[in-house]
Amino acid sequence: MNFQKLKLTKAVKPVNFIIFIFAFYVFISFVFLTGCTSKDNSEPVSRSAFMMGTLVKLTIHDPHFKDETVFDRAFARIAEIESKMTINAEGGESEIVRLNNFAGKDFLRLSSDTFYVLKKAVHYSEISGGKFDVTIGPLVKLWNIGTEEAAVPTEQQIAERLPLVNYQNLILDEQNSSAILAKAGMLVDLGAIAKGYAADELAKIFREAGVKHAIINLGGNILTINQKPDGSTWKLGLQDPLEPRGDYMGIVMLKDQTLVSSGTYERYFEADGKRYHHLINPQTGYPENNSLMSVSIIGKHSIDADALSTAVFLLGLEKGLQLIESLPDYEAIFITTDKKVYVSSGINAENFQITKEEYQLQ
Repeated sequence: MNFQKLKLTKAVKPVNFIIFIFAFYVFISFVFLTGCTSKDNSEPVSRSAFMMGTLVKLTIHDPHFKDETVFDRAFARIAEIESKMTINAEGGESEIVRLNNFAGKDFLRLSSDTFYVLKKAVHYSEISGGKFDVTIGPLVKLWNIGTEEAAVPTEQQIAERLPLVNYQNLILDEQNSSAILAKAGMLVDLGAIAKGYAADELAKIFREAGVKHAIINLGGNILTINQKPDGSTWKLGLQDPLEPRGDYMGIVMLKDQTLVSSGTYERYFEADGKRYHHLINPQTGYPENNSLMSVSIIGKHSIDADALSTAVFLLGLEKGLQLIESLPDYEAIFITTDKKVYVSSGINAENFQITKEEYQLQ
């Protein structure tokens, strides 16, 4: 396979933010959708639950690991993170809901978890030139994509909310671990970064417990621990953006890495014959319309890959590639609407292979 690096030229800066709807579940009410325990402990052991608005599946591929209570600790950690960062908790239980309710009023002291994720979100808002914007909440709530209330807002409604979207008006006080939204009506939404943080936290729990081989999957945010037990790399399918879930156009090989994708196929609705996807440009207020169908990020930490998948998509092919090439620990795979595939300089035949002839590497 002949991998080539895209020549960088000037491009229009697209923008956006991912809509991510958290569903808060108390730990004792977990319903494990799948679960298996091998008697001889030679087969993979998996547990699954619906959390953070998605199906979470944790799989240990370690024939020598027997302490399955690690699953309980992992799911409890997800529940803790979700309870702090969901934007949908009733009665203002979550820290993010309280922060949004405090908008234009006062600083709110935050846990180390929430403050860390907010700080990361501001960082990616800055380096993407505002294409990723952690204060996208007013637009997310307006469009409601991914819910039964999804509808195309009026131009006036969008114009009224655009002034409330500006990450520079989220002020962080690191010394006191507190934050404030400068204007009343502003809303933080961590939907494009919180799952990545949760995946990293689960990896910590697994590694501290002695798990040597595992896959953590939070609804498509995938993190691998080391390699497979036989020493080979993990092989993961890369979604075909034009086909139903589970239909892949390529294979990504990972070893102790994370893979996170963002695309127009993930969450959308149709109105008057037009499709509206969930990747909203915080500068225009509309779903971003560029040449991309999906962007997949490969890297070390899932929190960074999660934010980058949104930021890079909204930046567009050329500007997004420029950003990725400036980050030594991260690579990207771009799929355009005409089924062309572009990759960053660290992607090669050893870590990515196209399996469908209609997709052409450029």
